[in-house]
Amino acid sequence: MQTVPAGRVFVNGVAILLAGVLLIPGSPLQAADTKSSWAEEASRRASEPVLGLPKINHPEENQPTPGKIALGRKLFFDRRLSINRTMSCAMCHIPEQGFANWELQTAVGVEGRTVRRNAPTVLNAAFYRVLFVDGRDTSLETQYIAPLVARNEMANPSAGYVVELLRSLEDYRGAFEANFDGGPSLDRIGKALAAYQRSLIAGNSPFDRWLYQGDERALNASQKRGLGLFKGKAGCVSCHLIEETHAIFTDNAFHDIGYGWWREQQRQTPRDHQQVEVAPGVVYPVPHAVIASVSEKQQPDLGRYEVTQDPDDRWKFRTPSLRNVAVTPPYMHDGGFAQLKDVLRFYNEGGRAHDGLDPVIRPLELSDRDLRDLEAFLTALTSPDIPRLIEEARTAVPDNW
Repeated sequence: MQTVPAGRVFVNGVAILLAGVLLIPGSPLQAADTKSSWAEEASRRASEPVLGLPKINHPEENQPTPGKIALGRKLFFDRRLSINRTMSCAMCHIPEQGFANWELQTAVGVEGRTVRRNAPTVLNAAFYRVLFVDGRDTSLETQYIAPLVARNEMANPSAGYVVELLRSLEDYRGAFEANFDGGPSLDRIGKALAAYQRSLIAGNSPFDRWLYQGDERALNASQKRGLGLFKGKAGCVSCHLIEETHAIFTDNAFHDIGYGWWREQQRQTPRDHQQVEVAPGVVYPVPHAVIASVSEKQQPDLGRYEVTQDPDDRWKFRTPSLRNVAVTPPYMHDGGFAQLKDVLRFYNEGGRAHDGLDPVIRPLELSDRDLRDLEAFLTALTSPDIPRLIEEARTAVPDNW
């Protein structure tokens, strides 16, 4: 780790501000200009392939335009869209934290209500065929409704309630009419939010420049060895796909890697004490009974089964993309691993064996050096374009700031 000026540190080649703002070397984050043509640039990016990624397949009825993207950004940051006007989409998907949330294992909704799952990054969400880790939605145009009405998220009494709210807000007057064929409605809200999220494309990583542009200097020796392990002995590529012209690093399928099953065993039979980190590097054992006395009861999570009700789908979760994984911790569907090395160790041990374990999961017998090389490769999947996406996101002060 190398300390550099302005309170910035380099971790595995990625520059991170100590205040919690994510930066990539060579791409300084500057104050956003509200008069700039950011939405035009975002629309172009959503319409043309980015190095390493395929062209986005936009719905015919929702092609990207600067106006839609700008309106979607406004909705994404508007805290008035929650029941008590305190929560926005961006409060769980924080631009400066890779459009994820570094601080929390699982998300927190209005009034501090507990959410079972980690808030994943929305970077490159355009390339998922199904949404949420259990695949319960299939379109960015409709995905937004679930968080709006979930009692432990934004807690609105109904989606129609939000439509009426937007119709009453003066600063939205004419905004939907200017971009669609009418005022606020469920489908138009979804189209605007989807248009903005499909503009959050982050490719052009060192890996992409090495593989798709032939730049041998883009990866160092450790990262190249890690790629060899990724495609070979470790077998990661069987689920995190690399194709001839692009790589989205997911098969968009559901797998039981043993993690969900293992976490359920822990939930049912908790340890007497739990290690609690009260400050960096300062950990105390706290009795489970004490934690339970001040906590909401932990709920089970059966993954894909909760959508299909098929017993064969228990503990299966959607394969996440690994793009920008080094800057979007914590990891797993419940944020149970804080660092990439924890994830790699889990896979190296063969997940957690039980009857439903996916046959591709097995002990890998990787050395410590192998694990370091794999982690080095994963840092090469970080896009240098993220600071620009942060800048675009902050083109205006969020509504109800």
